Amino acid sequence: MARETEEVIRARIVHEVRGLLESDGYDAVQLREVARRARVSLTTIYKLFPTRDELLISALERWMEDNTYAPMSPPPPGESVHDGLVRVIRHVFSPWEQHPLMLEAYHRARTGPAAARLDNHGLDAVFPIAAAVLSGATPTYLADIAVILSNMTYALLAQCADGTLTVPEVLPILERTIHRLTTNNEPEATAALHHRTPTPVSPLSPDVAAPFRRTPDSPAPDQP
Repeated sequence: MARETEEVIRARIVHEVRGLLESDGYDAVQLREVARRARVSLTTIYKLFPTRDELLISALERWMEDNTYAPMSPPPPGESVHDGLVRVIRHVFSPWEQHPLMLEAYHRARTGPAAARLDNHGLDAVFPIAAAVLSGATPTYLADIAVILSNMTYALLAQCADGTLTVPEVLPILERTIHRLTTNNEPEATAALHHRTPTPVSPLSPDVAAPFRRTPDSPAPDQP
């Protein structure tokens, strides 16, 4: 019987970690259990993955390549910037909706030492198609869109992880963000100016902030 290569063993270990993450979550990935499922020794795991973080990141990257970063088709002729960005966001985020434990695992891994590695992995996967959607944009507009959407996404994922938001709430918020970024907001801004009350409301008034206050068990405010 031919001896397995390190590549084959590595792939089997990563496969088992992916399975644990999907079914039981981040904390379920214990190295002894991984070794048992992958039919390898702890020594072998440590040889291929020096730390638990390295093992988790490798499994997350592989899962994202197959799901959130799966290849996308280029923009069809006539697709608007709004529709193109929504298409990209839905393509990337829909797998998180179907696998919320993977989203939590991603967030927790990203708060550790591998944040830059995960961010760069996502940038390399998503930026080419996003850049194609925004191919006619100025560099400044492209940079602003990237900064706003990426930071919004990370902030929303953090709220999912701490229970402030549910996963299904994230995509509608991102879609509303895209709408604001690609729509002329001047009419609404002008209307707000014309209807502004001449007497400022006290910042201590609870009525002003009430629609935006959140509790872990409250739904997201219904914003346009």
